[in-house]
Amino acid sequence: MLKASTWIIAASLLFLVSPSAFADKLFVSNERDNTVTVIDSETLKIVKTIPTGKRPRGIVITPDYKEVIVCAGDDDRLDVIDAEKLEVTKSFPASGPDPELLAVNHKGDRIYVANEDDSLVTVMDRATGQAITEVPVGVEPEGMAVSPDDSIVVDTSEQTSMAHFIDAKSNKVIANILVDTRPREARFTNDGKEVWVSAEVGGTVAIIDTKTFEIKKKLSFDVPGVRPELMQPIGIRFTLDGKIAFVALGPSNRVAVVDAGTHEVKSYILVGQRPWHLALKPDGTKLYVANGMTNDVTVIDVASLKAEKSVPVGRLPWGIAVKPDDH
Repeated sequence: MLKASTWIIAASLLFLVSPSAFADKLFVSNERDNTVTVIDSETLKIVKTIPTGKRPRGIVITPDYKEVIVCAGDDDRLDVIDAEKLEVTKSFPASGPDPELLAVNHKGDRIYVANEDDSLVTVMDRATGQAITEVPVGVEPEGMAVSPDDSIVVDTSEQTSMAHFIDAKSNKVIANILVDTRPREARFTNDGKEVWVSAEVGGTVAIIDTKTFEIKKKLSFDVPGVRPELMQPIGIRFTLDGKIAFVALGPSNRVAVVDAGTHEVKSYILVGQRPWHLALKPDGTKLYVANGMTNDVTVIDVASLKAEKSVPVGRLPWGIAVKPDDH
């Protein structure tokens, strides 16, 4: 009887702790603090603050969910965080000068890095951290995206105001598309048929057909009472079903809600100051928004399109990556 009672108590305790123990983990890069904040998605409490290299910005989680890779721009390297140990376990100095944003292909063996100070995209072997090649692009490259089938890589160049399409097999630029001023992020739709490119100063999002390389439409944004020059699109995320796109609008302190099928802006969600990059909860129910000037993350309920909570993090939060609870 004693053994049975002990087992029951242990099982009860496991049940009590399981929601948090198996919660998603949010990794938020804090540009000014040189840290990554780790947040438990259930309790919305800080689990750990991880020191990184200087000026961490772009951040992604690998397809196997084992590593979180961070661009430490002022140290000219990538820091690799073990997603279980929650610590930097290695660094990749071969990433090139001033890495800003990066992308990992879906196979998980290639890293693509935008080198802002050198007008290059560095292609890296994930296993070794060594550079495979460098692809010349426009001035001040920033955004990086890989198509769902890993065949095309897109980089955006801020000063050149272009989206550069790179063939992933040859590592050659196959198209240069002129967009509006200061393009920041590129994001493929879930089906890979379009690339959406945000232009911060231009105030638009260009929707580019990936077959013809033609711009199908440019989205613009209008919030009553907000000056047009404050509508500065940055981060883009699509819902799991691909029907809705969310666009962070910088100094307007809004996230736009866009019908991804009709390309029509439907509404705006008020968040913290200067929303930058976005991440979606793996089950698609929540959107996380990094607010650079209020040093917090806004949690948005996707079903209701309502901002629910604000979670304080470090100074100047920039990017977010999410580790699912079952990995």
